Amino acid sequence: MQRSNILANHISSYFAAMQYRHLFFDLDHTLWDFETNSKETLNDLFHNNLLINRGITDFESFFAHYTHHNHRLWDRYTKGFIKQDELRWKRMWLALLEFKIADEPLAKKLSVEFLNILPSKKRLFPYTIEILNYLQNKNYVLHLVTNGFESVQHNKLRESNLTSYFNQVITSEASNSLKPHKEIFDYALLKAGASLSESIMIGDNQAADIQGGINAGMDTIFVNHLKIIPTVKATYTIEHLKELEGIF
Repeated sequence: MQRSNILANHISSYFAAMQYRHLFFDLDHTLWDFETNSKETLNDLFHNNLLINRGITDFESFFAHYTHHNHRLWDRYTKGFIKQDELRWKRMWLALLEFKIADEPLAKKLSVEFLNILPSKKRLFPYTIEILNYLQNKNYVLHLVTNGFESVQHNKLRESNLTSYFNQVITSEASNSLKPHKEIFDYALLKAGASLSESIMIGDNQAADIQGGINAGMDTIFVNHLKIIPTVKATYTIEHLKELEGIF
């Protein structure tokens, strides 16, 4: 039984290597460690702006409230209920309100500083550089499809020395669409000059990346860093980036 499973994996890997040419990656939470980088950035803001003097004595609590509101507002943003600017400052505003700080100018100041500092952070998931080199050396064409903001995402790539790996960087701003909507994937394929049959989407977010890829008719790889139980069936599921070597 074990031998037959190994053989099946080899056959699957062989056909994947033959089939795909264009690999579309998500950036945040897939390659670029958003949670760690975001927490470091918020810690910088906490100390630089002396928030402890405003009554926020526990940074971990501040980070937890910010994370909660950020996730909730991102969900509303991806569904088209709020605009980009509202997302940017209201996540700070709502986090401050948890500590009874109703200071809109401070929230907007923190928002600007957050987006200035965040892209300078360089934490990547383990094996990110190694797998990108591996795939590039095997002549795959690599691209990014991200819901992140245009300038912020390009700055992240530059500061993390990732820019040279990607042929096209497709953002929600440039495409005027958001994952999981089909339009952003259509735009990505057009920009890359790629067909669906030779393309695959690789990401950590089941709603945006996996369901989005499925909506576009694209094969998908769920990067399950958190080892959760999948609720959307991807073509492949991995728990570590090194496992991509078994597919390509």
